Amino acid sequence: MKLSFLILLTFFSFVASSYGQAAKTDKEFKASMLRGKEIYERVCIACHQADAAGVPRMIPPLVKTKWVLGDKKTLVKIVLNGLQGGEIEIDGDTFSNPMPAQGDLMTDQEIADVVTYVRNSFGNKATPVKAAEVKLFRSAK
Repeated sequence: MKLSFLILLTFFSFVASSYGQAAKTDKEFKASMLRGKEIYERVCIACHQADAAGVPRMIPPLVKTKWVLGDKKTLVKIVLNGLQGGEIEIDGDTFSNPMPAQGDLMTDQEIADVVTYVRNSFGNKATPVKAAEVKLFRSAK
């Protein structure tokens, strides 16, 4: 009887701990999304538009592209360093307008938040980005 009780107690402790972590992670994600939306509306919307569809042949879309949904390091590096000179191809369309670097204008947390927002808005669904990852990518230049 005591062993069954201890097993049950251990199980419920594990479940409660897991739930607490999940709730904390969910709360952090929601906060990051709110901050990211504010940054997107302040910094990114003028070029990429409210629906993130960009401007045909000028400004790339941020909707369901490999640039957004692929390796998060790629998108973080673009936000940090911008894109200057050269063309990129997205879904058969070519874009060559430069994107200014934001690395000197935004903190690691702000970049993490806006990239998380873009990767999880406009029909996108991808893993969030943490400030520690941005810091690591920033230092890797």
